[in-house]
Amino acid sequence: MARIVLGVTGAIAAYKAVHLARLLVEAGHAVRVVPTRASFEFIGAATWQALTTAPAVSDVFNDSARVDHVALGQEADIIIVAPATADIMARAAAGLGNDLLSAVLLASKSPLILAPSMHSEMLSHPSTQANIATLEARGATVLDAPAGRLTGLDTGPGRMMEPEEIFEYVQHLLNPPPQDLAGRRVVVTAGGTREALDPVRFLGNHSSGKQGFAVARAAAERGAEVALVACNCEQRTPAGVRRADVATALELREAVEGLAATADVLIQAAAVADFRPASYVPTKVKRADSPDRVSLELVANPDILAELVSTRRPGQVLVGFAAETGDAQASAFEHARAKAMRKGTDLTVANVVGEGQVFGLDHNDVIIFDAQGAEVRRALGTKAEVATAILDEVGQVLQRA
Repeated sequence: MARIVLGVTGAIAAYKAVHLARLLVEAGHAVRVVPTRASFEFIGAATWQALTTAPAVSDVFNDSARVDHVALGQEADIIIVAPATADIMARAAAGLGNDLLSAVLLASKSPLILAPSMHSEMLSHPSTQANIATLEARGATVLDAPAGRLTGLDTGPGRMMEPEEIFEYVQHLLNPPPQDLAGRRVVVTAGGTREALDPVRFLGNHSSGKQGFAVARAAAERGAEVALVACNCEQRTPAGVRRADVATALELREAVEGLAATADVLIQAAAVADFRPASYVPTKVKRADSPDRVSLELVANPDILAELVSTRRPGQVLVGFAAETGDAQASAFEHARAKAMRKGTDLTVANVVGEGQVFGLDHNDVIIFDAQGAEVRRALGTKAEVATAILDEVGQVLQRA
């Protein structure tokens, strides 16, 4: 059991912190919620007190005899601020302590986790980015603020990470993962490639890159030196990970080829387009200039995974992904098993994709096959949990290599 201070600020995402508090309490942790005064506009003190059986006050003078801000800061095993507004991060970076939460942050040497929540413009503002850099340089962890629906009709980066993901990060921090990948070089690809038709249009897919980013983050946490090749992804780069951004399958191929020679593990989670337009039109194709029916000539992209298999060096571990749908001939997992046997990778991670499944979601359901097509593991849960399962199996292959 850990003693956790959960700081809650005045953002509409404060409602998510209610679920996070419940998860922490149900896991056996002693949680003390420290709300800002503005946060009471969204969630009342009675909610926090009912969930945690502890007082929830924002005034630094509430318990002057105990000197609450010092006591809470000293006693905390970990401090989480969720949601973390631009304001609280600015005050924390500047060392201000004008309410109970900011004073607790000043009085503590405990690990600090901040889950940003704000509009995209506020997140991208140079002041906010400078404050994030300052806090990270001091040892704080600033979590990703993924793109999604914000307040009103706005969408974009700045959405608070889901409570389940924050909870998992806290659990990892309190129970560090094994360092079985220490000294290993791991290359991960993530996201979906886009093949341009003209300056406006492209052929692509719905992959968000969340699973690949989760794998890269988990590998870094297990001690690996991680290189991430991201295809059209909006997530923040996980701590300790080197990142390169590409758009097309050919760009992905070039980036991976440059990294593969020294990699111990290659995990190809990116959804790569099988085809690209035979020719690129340098100006926008106008509807008025086109007939009612248009034919598009495509050419095959290189099979990057097959090329990696053919050039692999002894002991190098390759992991492929198979995003499949069932059809009249076979189920999605049957197609994936055949792909695992055909490709020659050490492991193939298979999942069923389609409308409302996997792409862009925070959870996944996969079966991991070996090179012979045998099922070695099924993993169901958040993408972070699935990433852990994948790396557990990678560790087993490395031990046998």
